[in-house]
Amino acid sequence: MHEPELDPTDRRILAHLQAHGRASNLELAEAVHLSPAQCNRRHRRLEERGFVRRYEARLDAGKVGLGVLAFVHVTMERGHIREVVKFRDVVSSLAQVQECYAVTGDFDYVLKVVARDLKALSDFLLGTLAQLPGVNGVRSSVCLDEVKCTSALPLDG
Repeated sequence: MHEPELDPTDRRILAHLQAHGRASNLELAEAVHLSPAQCNRRHRRLEERGFVRRYEARLDAGKVGLGVLAFVHVTMERGHIREVVKFRDVVSSLAQVQECYAVTGDFDYVLKVVARDLKALSDFLLGTLAQLPGVNGVRSSVCLDEVKCTSALPLDG
């Protein structure tokens, strides 16, 4: 089902929420030039229609003791569909895995993984990830410096 277009006011609401997730309804209404009642109705409608997936606090990984970020490329064994289902289920439950994407190209999955240090990353890759059913290969790239990190979507078209 195709979602109806967002009007400019809906886009302003969503843009403000991306930058200020803790904004009160009054703050949001003022920012998008609506009455609080109108803003609240539109905001709730956007949530009900699934435009807002969830609200969360973004923590500083280094400050909570997770000093290593890595992007992990996983290759699955060919022809083992049951293992793919198990792999997805297990990966979804692993706290170290922040994101997981099925991709095209030389690898089957790309994972964003956090770890306390390089030893913890190595233990996770070799002792957990590489041991999962159907995994044929694991390659990782350790992040040296974060240049840009955002979850904000471009809403201007």
